[in-house]
Amino acid sequence: MFTMNEVSVQSMPESTTIEFPRFGAFTFSPTDVFEFTWGLPGFPKLHRWLALTLDTQPNFVWLQSLDDLNVAIPTADPYAVFDDYAPRIPAYAIASLGIADPTDFATLCVVIVSANAEEISMNLFAPILLNLKNRRGRQVPLDGSSYPVRMPMPRKASAAESAALQGG
Repeated sequence: MFTMNEVSVQSMPESTTIEFPRFGAFTFSPTDVFEFTWGLPGFPKLHRWLALTLDTQPNFVWLQSLDDLNVAIPTADPYAVFDDYAPRIPAYAIASLGIADPTDFATLCVVIVSANAEEISMNLFAPILLNLKNRRGRQVPLDGSSYPVRMPMPRKASAAESAALQGG
């Protein structure tokens, strides 16, 4: 006779393939899923997410909901974009996610893209913390912080723009 834990572990597939509306077919394992116990602002009932990096968009990480396949949120590593980003993570967030060591987690920030991608900004005020060990995540508002919700992201100049700026 199996206990509940043995049954749930044995019935858990090693990998699952899902056809996402935005990204096509992806195969993942249960250990790839991040649990957002508190949901995300605007998506309080969506708790299971994957962090996807696409070959065509290597600087972005898409948070893809497994609870609503139509929801995918673009994010990026704020430290790769803003050298001076130094948020003070509240103690409650560290405790609630079970973060014991700085190497236990990753930080992402939501990327906001305007129509036709004319403006691209990043929400530095409320980073998303992902505990890489226990696979839990949470978006954390930095109360008392001066970081903006929409910080314009620097754009790399195209080759034509770079040549024009250099006079040729």
